[in-house]
Amino acid sequence: MATALIILAAGQGTRMNSDLPKVLHSLGGVPLLAHALQSGAAAEPERLIVVTGHGGEAVAAAAHALNPDIEIVHQEEQLGTGHAVAAAAPRLEGFEGDVLVLYGDTPFIRPETITRMQAARRGGHDIVVLGFNAREPGRYGRLVMNGDQLERIVEARDATAEERAISLCNSGVLIADASVLMPLLERLEPYNSSGEYYLTDVVALAREAGHKAGVVICDEAETLGINTREELARAESLFQQEKRRAAAENGITLIAPETVFFAIDTVIGRDALIEPHVVFGPGVTVESGARIRAFSHLEGCHVSRGAVVGPYARLRPGAELAEDVRVGNFVEIKNARIEEGAKVNHLSYVGDARVGEAANIGAGTITCNYDGVMKHHTDIGARAFIGSDTMLVAPVKVGDGAMTATGSVITEDVPAEALAIARARQEVKPGLAKKLFARLRALKAKAGGGSAKG
Repeated sequence: MATALIILAAGQGTRMNSDLPKVLHSLGGVPLLAHALQSGAAAEPERLIVVTGHGGEAVAAAAHALNPDIEIVHQEEQLGTGHAVAAAAPRLEGFEGDVLVLYGDTPFIRPETITRMQAARRGGHDIVVLGFNAREPGRYGRLVMNGDQLERIVEARDATAEERAISLCNSGVLIADASVLMPLLERLEPYNSSGEYYLTDVVALAREAGHKAGVVICDEAETLGINTREELARAESLFQQEKRRAAAENGITLIAPETVFFAIDTVIGRDALIEPHVVFGPGVTVESGARIRAFSHLEGCHVSRGAVVGPYARLRPGAELAEDVRVGNFVEIKNARIEEGAKVNHLSYVGDARVGEAANIGAGTITCNYDGVMKHHTDIGARAFIGSDTMLVAPVKVGDGAMTATGSVITEDVPAEALAIARARQEVKPGLAKKLFARLRALKAKAGGGSAKG
């Protein structure tokens, strides 16, 4: 059965005291919106619609960066969840299938839960609501059941004493037959003086029309919504705890798990070892048996089997490390392929480059890739030896087995197996240092700079 996914992302998030739209705040290295899309992907939707409001242009840009096929609907006035879904309804005119409604600020709905909701829909319910048993029901809407049928959803402020005693609460997430849901949206009426249209009211309207409504129950933790910085921090903590637990279960060694931070899409192979204080940004894959040493930061990169990274290394987007590569302390790699067995062990920057198999990059080496306007490529051949403090001014090529002398500034290609020396000849001036220091100290004293001893 075809499914259309609608994600409501119009919330302003004023309680976060931020100019950034709420759904663009980061969790696990990506916007909250990305988590909702990941949850919804379990439904294999044919249509993706994001309803925006506050900061709509920024939300739309972020949505299209995540998936260019997303359709954007802008909700000019934020008049409630029912109004938001109704704003998307014209895009689904004539659509035959299910409509799944998720929220851009609710990141933890599990794919398995979405699958169970779909199964309940196929089992005969026209509308399926996601519910949870709350430890403190307080402000949540209550799900009023009659056997296995959901009769209505009652907001906490409108509930009777008997209804407030119900612990089964509404998450806001639902899936419904489009042919049932769309006519019901037209019948929604604004709630009292607030002027808002509640999506929850479609349940009672559906039951009045003779349709069936059911509930799928999930753990309360799945329904955590983000409205404040404190809740965002709590969500990050819960996200990282789950990622660390899953890593251990998958055979990954985390020496100090509480100090390692993952992104939503981090992939690490079995028997990899992660030392303390490592941060994984989005787009990282680490193969089995690799070692990421302490205080390293990785994003948008691939680390192959047997490679060692760090400590204090930074791998930026486009870094590709082959098997048994060594990237050491205070090394930065960006948009570069480091081939099998090559070493970049300390204090170097390699960007927009290829480093050939078994090459050795000496300390303090820099690929000078940027001229202020354009980026240029450096190619270092297999088994090449780059002496310490070499500046490679791109575009430039160092051939297989070639060598650069320490302190060289390489501006021309170096043929295979050649030695390139590009530095000024050293001159020694006997006694000149003593004379120069004496002169400088005298000048300092004359200018009132204090003791001439320095």
